[in-house]
Amino acid sequence: MSTHTPTGRPGAVTDDVRGAWRVVAEREITTRVREKSYLYSALVMVVGVIATVVLTSVLGGRPTDYTVAVTDGAAASVVSASSDAVDRADDGSSAAPRQFGSVEAAEAAVRDGDVDAALVPKDGGYEVIGDSEVDSTLSSALTTVASASALLNNAEEQGVDLDELQSGSQVTQRLLDPDSDDAGARSAVAFVFLILFYVTAVTFGMSIAQSVVQEKESRIVEILAAAVPIRAMLWGKIAGNTVLAFAQILVLAAVGVASLAAVGETSLLSAVGPSIAWYILFFVLGFVALAGLWAVAGSLASRTEDLGSTTMPGQVLLFAPYLVAVVAGETVKTVVSMVPVVSAMVMPSRLAEGGVPVWQLVVALAVDVVAAVLIVRFASRIYERTLMRTERRIGFGEALRLSD
Repeated sequence: MSTHTPTGRPGAVTDDVRGAWRVVAEREITTRVREKSYLYSALVMVVGVIATVVLTSVLGGRPTDYTVAVTDGAAASVVSASSDAVDRADDGSSAAPRQFGSVEAAEAAVRDGDVDAALVPKDGGYEVIGDSEVDSTLSSALTTVASASALLNNAEEQGVDLDELQSGSQVTQRLLDPDSDDAGARSAVAFVFLILFYVTAVTFGMSIAQSVVQEKESRIVEILAAAVPIRAMLWGKIAGNTVLAFAQILVLAAVGVASLAAVGETSLLSAVGPSIAWYILFFVLGFVALAGLWAVAGSLASRTEDLGSTTMPGQVLLFAPYLVAVVAGETVKTVVSMVPVVSAMVMPSRLAEGGVPVWQLVVALAVDVVAAVLIVRFASRIYERTLMRTERRIGFGEALRLSD
């Protein structure tokens, strides 16, 4: 790369920086996308998102169409009437009768797995037959409807006004938070947000730090610094790795949305869809700030072995909000979701769970924007002071005391 001498005209040095950081960013991107480790890690994360969505859907329960063996019309009517009760207990599920000629045939169908259960007449009412067990939702619905049907028939035979007898006995239900039905799935999405942010930020952050220290070890940094302003080198590394991280998060978000749609979780998708968009925005803001700190961690080191100590503050900064989101109470989560940088991890998780006031979202965005600008400016000053010092590892306190 040829050395460019500033012309002395106003803004010439600024123009150099603006042009140079783009070159550095392009170099970071093209170098990284050719690495197999980058492609493999992205593939692993895509598979992980798909597996998480599928497992959440399966473990969260899917609507079931129950088939119940019967031997007469009365039992068939009970099963048909039970379908509404099954649907209320397990949204989308149903129950349908299948006629058999005898109790023995119905039992054989249950034993062979052709039906989920059997409802057959017995002295004093009906008997529900299962193989090793009967689903509790189905059993409860059949029992309730059969009992109600028998009660109605007995009341009619004895001339009892059943409506008058049951007057005042109805119990209704009203939900203060009807959206909480998918609370478990929302919590799973919130946890995935945390994990993806943590893993992606650490992966790309360590890549930035390693890139910086490798350039110092190989003395390439001295060649680059002769042609590119040091500040532009920092901006280019931040920009290039932010683009790569953003692209990966965007792909993961698209895969997550497609997976939710594929498994039929449309209600959950409509509920958490907006939080996915907010997650991407918060990720970019948080990563830009963190990228500056990771680059500084690399500039403080003189060799790759030093990264364990120089990157520790960044790793702690990332792990702290993860720990808060997992174990802290709602009040603590609310407060830290508006703290700079930390909010980039915690606020998207709260949005996925729902119930975040608009003013808190605005505050979190504002502090993250301000923090990203201030941290990058601060990081650039430390980076310029320490990048060319290759003789030994520099402590953070010492770096603050160095003159520009």
